[in-house]
Amino acid sequence: MIQKLNLSSIPFRNRILPWLLSLSLFALSAIGFAYFYNDYRNTKALDEVVKSGTTTMEEDLKRLKEDGEKVQQSLTLEQKQTLVAAHKLVARKDFSWSRLFSDVESLLPSGVSVSRINVQDVYKDSFGTKADLEFSVLSRDSQSVINMIDNMNASGTFQAELRGQDLQKGETITYTEFNLRLIYSPRTSVPTVQTVENSVATVNGGK
Repeated sequence: MIQKLNLSSIPFRNRILPWLLSLSLFALSAIGFAYFYNDYRNTKALDEVVKSGTTTMEEDLKRLKEDGEKVQQSLTLEQKQTLVAAHKLVARKDFSWSRLFSDVESLLPSGVSVSRINVQDVYKDSFGTKADLEFSVLSRDSQSVINMIDNMNASGTFQAELRGQDLQKGETITYTEFNLRLIYSPRTSVPTVQTVENSVATVNGGK
């Protein structure tokens, strides 16, 4: 006859296993804490380096600005005029007529031809070389010119503003000359030879 055993009367005597589990969890927690703490220290150290570098750059810029102002104050009127003229000369040397013709030709609609382009000023700012232009076109369709102005302003290369228009009567046709002011910001890309030839032919054909 098999006797029933009351297992609850036999106590659990393996007391090492719970300690091993606790020690394992503690070790894993310590390793994780050490990893994240080290990562935090590295991030904080990098942040301090960036802040220090930014502060140094700001101090250098401030010092250079103050030095520049001192130099400007020490210049005579004639020297200032010479400096401005030198800056304009450098800017004009960087100005490319072929690139201007290419950019104009890319935005010139059919039925509109260029009659005159005059460069009023060439200068440099923080975004690069810019040119202030007087720009005139001939067309019998005013809407085409309005569309051209919108396309120029949307291109990022030109800022176009209509200044006036004059009705012109020829022997066989009647057309209008539209006068604009353009602020031209050349792109860095260089136009192809074929594009330049087409652009020059377009400009010459409108004269």
